[in-house]
Parts: sequence; structure tokens; C-alpha cells
Amino acid sequence: MAATQFANQNPKMNRNVGYSYPSLPPGYQNTSDPNMSGRPSTALQYTSGLQPFSQSPLGANHLTTSMSGLSLHPEGLRVINLLQERNMLPTTPLKAPVPNLHEDIQKLNCNPELFRCTLTNIPQTQALLNKAKLPLGLLLHPFKDLLQLPVVTSSTIVRCRSCRTYINPFVSFLDQRRWKCNLCYRVNDVPEEFMYNPMTRVYGNPLRRPEVQNATIEFMAPSEYMLRPPQPPVYLFVFDVSHNAVETGYLNSVCQSLLDNLDSLPGNTRTKIGFITFDSTIHFYSLQEGLSQPQMLIVSDIEDVFIPMPENLLVNLNENKELIQDLLKTLPQMFTKSLETQSALGPALQSAFKLMSPTGGRISVFQTQLPSIGVGALKSREEPNQRSSAKEIHLTPSTDFYKKLALDCSGQQVAVDLFLLSGQYSDLASLGCISRYSAGSVYYYPSYHHQHNPVQVEKLQKELKRYLTRKIGFEAVMRIRCTKGLSIHTFHGNFFVRSTDLLSLPNVNPDAGYAVQMSVEENLTDIQVVSFQSALLYTSSKGERRIRVHTMCLPVVSTLNEVYLGADVQAISGLLANMGKITNYTDFLMVLLYKHPNGYSQQPGLLFPFSLRLFPLFVLALLKQKSFQTGTAARLDERIFAMCQVKNQPLVYLILMTHPNLYRVDNLSDEGALNINDKTIPQPPILQLSVEKLSRDGAFLMDAGTVMMLWVGKNCGQNFLSQVLGVPNYASLPLNMTHLPDLDTAESTRLGGFISWLREHRPFFPILYIIRDESPMKSIFLQYMVEDRTESALSYYEFLLHVQQQVNK
Repeated sequence: MAATQFANQNPKMNRNVGYSYPSLPPGYQNTSDPNMSGRPSTALQYTSGLQPFSQSPLGANHLTTSMSGLSLHPEGLRVINLLQERNMLPTTPLKAPVPNLHEDIQKLNCNPELFRCTLTNIPQTQALLNKAKLPLGLLLHPFKDLLQLPVVTSSTIVRCRSCRTYINPFVSFLDQRRWKCNLCYRVNDVPEEFMYNPMTRVYGNPLRRPEVQNATIEFMAPSEYMLRPPQPPVYLFVFDVSHNAVETGYLNSVCQSLLDNLDSLPGNTRTKIGFITFDSTIHFYSLQEGLSQPQMLIVSDIEDVFIPMPENLLVNLNENKELIQDLLKTLPQMFTKSLETQSALGPALQSAFKLMSPTGGRISVFQTQLPSIGVGALKSREEPNQRSSAKEIHLTPSTDFYKKLALDCSGQQVAVDLFLLSGQYSDLASLGCISRYSAGSVYYYPSYHHQHNPVQVEKLQKELKRYLTRKIGFEAVMRIRCTKGLSIHTFHGNFFVRSTDLLSLPNVNPDAGYAVQMSVEENLTDIQVVSFQSALLYTSSKGERRIRVHTMCLPVVSTLNEVYLGADVQAISGLLANMGKITNYTDFLMVLLYKHPNGYSQQPGLLFPFSLRLFPLFVLALLKQKSFQTGTAARLDERIFAMCQVKNQPLVYLILMTHPNLYRVDNLSDEGALNINDKTIPQPPILQLSVEKLSRDGAFLMDAGTVMMLWVGKNCGQNFLSQVLGVPNYASLPLNMTHLPDLDTAESTRLGGFISWLREHRPFFPILYIIRDESPMKSIFLQYMVEDRTESALSYYEFLLHVQQQVNK
């Protein structure tokens, strides 16, 4: 959604880039980036040809002379009555508010897809922030795949001597020799190497350096950024092979995916790999060079696990590829006759941790049931007949075993990713802690079965390919810095907080998002702009230590009107979801009415500033999101998984899962289409999420992020049925259709291309369900219509009336 918005905003930007890359300054050249796994990139090397120090710097000091001439756009403060103007959804994706900055500074600012603030106008004081009743915070997608990324290979990394901020486009150059930090205001010397090219012995202008021209940049880190030599890529796969697991048939899919993608695993000649399987006992696999076939080693004492022959269990991938391939080919058949029903997940994880501790790396765990024996054994807490009244305690872990083990893993640079493939309750609230606190990820495939649930098989295969081949960073830490006067309050995401502003990320992946709550600690009355900077230090799969830095500059304002004008509704909603504060929505919505300086509450109706017109709608959508629903019949594990996604998804996907996009697709045309890689991609308008927008003579696509649904009306045109769905009439449309047929028609190509474009580069694979009126999926489709009434929730209009009643109390 946001990707489209930025592509439309800047026609020169590739939709998948997520970063508008300015032209290279004179004196720099493109080189390939060895870390990007074959993706094109831009690295920068310092060469000659820079101009002498003559122009004014485009740093924060440039703003002090320019801000006074800017005026706030009045449209954002236009008062609207939401009870009269409910059809407020724009026909194109929402844009983040543009900060009120000098045009030159704005061009340099960080892309909001990577680094985004809930308020693009920062309140001058905490009192003003309290009065606004809007949360101040940051949403980050720090390791997002970028097709163009400036990489600085110079040995000198220029940082503030006091607060250690990396030099960036928003610092002030006092002269050719000195620069002032935009976070702590210390004056620093410009190092000789920053201006001087030893190859040509020519002095250059420091303002032309890529570090001062790009808000997103990556540095090759020298040895002082390493506590130990960079670790090799190490991958350990842990498989549940109990009778229940064998019945699902998941091992066939996973082992085949591994076979297909072994050569694409991120790494180099040092890459290591290993395997553990478990039921009531733990099985290790010796892959020692010289063996004619893999050797299984069984440890039956799960009370005191030990590692047999540890030197042969994690082996070099290149040197032992044939043995590894043999094991993956035979593993699915090895346990087909097993009657063992017990699951010793806890002891298996302890074994994996002991095996990985010396190096660090990634553990991928596949589990199909509730762990039943050994440490970490769990008992069912779900009562199917009482789901709607399940106590909150069932949403929290029943044991601290998995959290403690995760913290041990984090200390040894080990992350654990959990793949849960289960038809029964597996207590994801407890199991998920192993991933949450070790900076891992959770994947969930309810009712997975190789025969009875083919759509979940396809979903696992697609997501596993992405998981196995995507970029990865090892032994990472991330620090957030901000201008003096602002402070960090709370972090949200999958990690361990090592100190007040340092996150421990044993693994970092391009699909992970983070959120940070901020506060105004000291008055900002003497400054006009503030800056935020995130720095991610990690080891690439090639063994290079790198630092990826994002910097954002925003103006400081002194009035409530200006704060509201710069409110980013999507970012605010994302932060509220991470905070879990949606149930207190009246605190936010009522104060916007009560405390607004224009005294809206004195007038009849429900009056809001135009800039916040969609805030009540997004709050309602969050209240209807599975994570926050009360009185729902959803499975506990499904609800916990939705909560995991809220904490770990980048904002663009979180918003899509909360407030889906609805399109009419039976009349797609090339008018206004995008041209991407010589393909024409239609851009139909986004519709409101209400059945009022549906018609029985059309077909409508719902994109809810992790799932897509194509609803076909009973009177849908014959042309669409035959040219896209390949059926002669509506009655011939199957009830359980999950794929568009591959037809050689213009209509089929348009819709197929549009769906492929929506799916492209997502961390998850959205299954497509084709729905007719009699389909059991219709009720789920209607649940996503957040503006309509459901059994347990108000319609949007009723919700607005409820808010008005609360205001008038």
C-alpha cells in the first residue's frame, strides 16, 4: 500500500526500492555490494573531483533561516463533521504527512517506509504533547530490502565525539574544519580523511560526501566494531517427528524446499548447517566427511541432555553437501511408521542451544503439537466452548521456561524461529516467547495437512522459500538516538533490551518491524528541528561487519493546531496497536474534541480536524482486529499469532491486516496503470469497507495482507466469469476455488498481474480464496468490512454515535 504511494509520488522510484536515491555527487562511483545476495546495489568510493567548500550546507543550520518563511497548509485543519461526512476514505493509499521542512531538507529526509514518526510536527513541550493526547513514537523497518543503498567503504567513520551520532545530512558545518552534531550540539572536528583523497592528493568538499547527502546509508565497519571475528552463517533445523507430525506430511515439503534452496542460503564458504529431530527422544545427525551416509545418534535421557560428537553435527555446507542432500531425501521416510506420540520440544531446544552456543546463528524449529514431556511441557488451557470468555491469563505464557531459554540464546547470538503447524491448541502464548526474546519470528499454519489442506501446503512452500533465501544479519545490535530533550520510553518488537537504548538482535531480517515510544523530557523551545537516528550494526552473511544508519529530521512546533496538522494517522494506529492501548480509545478521541482550541465540542455533530478524519475509523478497525477482539470465537493460538504479527510486522503490513484494501476488479482497465518491468499493472481505486460498496453484478478483491478474497456477485458479468474465472456461468463456480485459472485473455492477464504485484516481496504469501454467496468463506469476507456491524462490534456510524455520547456525558 505505502509502496504504491511513494512510487506514485516519485515516478523515478522503483516501487520495490523503498528509497528515493538522489543522483551521485561528483567524485563518487558505483560499485557492487557483495552483501546483497545478487541484488543490484550502490556502494560509494571516495574519488577525486570534489568542489571546494563554498556552498551553504543543507544541514539543520540551513533550516533556521528558512523555516520562518513557511506557512502551514490550512486544509489539514478544516473542521469536518464525521457524522455527515463518513465517506472519507481516499481513492488512493494514504500518504504520510509531509513534515513542514525546507524543500532541500525534505528531499534529503529518510523514506517513511524505513523510519516514520507518529507526529511529523514535534510538540515543543511534554505539556503540549499531553494536551494533544496523541502518542509520540517511531516506527522502524531498518533492514528492509533496498535495491539501491549507498555503501561507504572508507576506513574513517565520522561520528560525534560526545553522543556518537553518525554524521548525516542534518548536521551543521560551521566551516570546512568543524561540524555541529544535530543531536547533542557538540562541535566536532572534520577528520582530514573526510576531506582529503590520498590517491589524488586533492582536497574535497565534505558536503559532497555520501554520508552528508543520504539519510539512509551503510558503512563497512572496521575492526574496532568487532568484539570477536565475524561469525560464520550457521543454520540449525529442528524437526518434530512424532506420529502427529508425520501424519501432517510437513517433512516432505520442508525437506524438498531445503533441497531446492540449499545453494541459495545466504552465506559463503564458511556456512555451516545441522539437523536435529525429536519425539520422546532427541536424534542428532553426524554428517562427518568420509561417511557413506548420515549417521543418527539418539539421546534418550531428556532430563539431562548432552551433545554427542558435537564436532560432526554442524558441518560446512559446501564440503558436505552430498551427505546433507542424502539426509534431506531420506528424512521424510525415516519416521513414517512411528507410533511415538510424545513431544520433547523443551529438551530439543536445550540441545540446539548447546550446539549453537559457541558460534551463534539461526535455529529453525518445526512443531506440530503441544509439548508433552520434559522441561517446557505444557497442558491445554483452551476450552473450546468458552473461547468468547477466555480469561486474559490464557493470552500470557504459562511457564517462563521458553523466555529464559530465549534470553540465554540472545546472550550467545542465537535466534530461534518457530514454525507451528498444528490442528490442535499448542499454547503459542508460551511457545512464542522462544522467538520473541531471541529476535526470531513466528510462522503459523493452522490445520496443516499435506492432503486435506493444500492451500496451507502452498503457503508454507512459498514462505519457506522467502525465509531460506532472504538476506540475514547476524550478531546485531540496534541503537536509537534522538536530539537532546527527547527520550525513549518503551521499545516494541522481537528482541532483548540490553540497555536503555540498545536492542540485542542475534538475527535481523528484512521483514521485521519495530516501534518505539518517545517522550519530551526537556522543553524544545530554543530549537526549530529535532532529529532521530537508528544505527544497526550487524554481520552480513558474507562475514562483513556493517552499520546501516537511518536519519530523520522533523520540525518543532508550539501550537496544538500544528501538532494535529502533522499527525500521521497510520503511524499513530500502528504505535497504539503495539502499545496494546486500543481499549482506551475514548481517551484519544474525546480529547481531540474537548481540548481542541477551536472548541469543536460546542458545535452540534462530531467535529474533527481534517488531518485526523480517519483516526476514529482506524481505531475501530483495530478494535475489530483479531488481536484486540473480545467475545470472539477465534482459537486462542490464532489470536496470539495475530498479536505476534502486530509486534513484528512493518507498519505497511500491519495497517493492511487491520484495514484491508477493497477493489472492484471485474472492470479493470489500463487507464492510470503502472508500468513495472514492462508489465502494465492496473490501479483500481480503493473502496470503503462496507457492503454498501458491493454490487451483485461485480467482483471485488479484498487484500487483507495475509489473505486475499475475491468475492463474485451472483449477477457478475458473463465476460468476467468466462475470461477470468474460466466458467460458463455463476452456478459453475466451485465453492472451494483458491487459484485463478491460467487463461490467455487480456482480462485474466490484468487481474493476475495485479494480484501478483500485490503479493510481490511480502514476507508472507497471501492465499487467494474465490468466494461466492454460498461459500463458507463469505462470513470471513464480511468480517473484514470494518465499517459494518458484526455480532460483537458496532458499525462505524454506531461507533461515531457512541463517541459522541461519551463526549456529551
